[in-house]
Amino acid sequence: MRKGVGHYVHKGLGGSGTAVRRLGGTARTAGTLFGALSAAAAGQASGPGNELNPTVLAGRSADEIMSAVVEAVRPVDGTQDGEASRAAIGKALSELLTQFPDADLLNLSETQRVLAVERFIAWDVFNRFELDLGKTIQEKAPSVASALSRLKEVRDFITQTVAASFRKLSTDATALGSNKVAAIVRDALGLAIGVFEGYL
Repeated sequence: MRKGVGHYVHKGLGGSGTAVRRLGGTARTAGTLFGALSAAAAGQASGPGNELNPTVLAGRSADEIMSAVVEAVRPVDGTQDGEASRAAIGKALSELLTQFPDADLLNLSETQRVLAVERFIAWDVFNRFELDLGKTIQEKAPSVASALSRLKEVRDFITQTVAASFRKLSTDATALGSNKVAAIVRDALGLAIGVFEGYL
């Protein structure tokens, strides 16, 4: 699987340098996600139409708040990449709540916000991989179970690599903001994609 991911980065995305540029939207969305979660924690509304308004969302279910975060960060634009990113935000927040069951999505700690961004990146990169190669993996697998197992291997590998890349980057928590997070994400993507390509 590692070799397959390396081949995808090298051929499908045009190498690590091109891949990081092509995934620029992931970095921007990650910055927007961090900014929206930070604004909510500060009691401020955010999003194009103030979809993420802590006052309006107070008392709502986790699912309703997650939907509001998705709308605020990545409004529907009708593209496959847009839908992949929207799904990635939802899955990242679900994973965050699995790890921190008592977390308040409208008042996440700095650590929780960074974790949400990290998981978003992993899911967004995987979703793009699945969009590009998922059908081929399913067609070449001997069974549906085998195809799902292979895709899970890829997802786990991407998640671990992105997490390791984040750990390599030193961040000053007191100076984090949307722009800095986007820059950190670009650096993390560069590190992770370099690792992926190295498996060729």
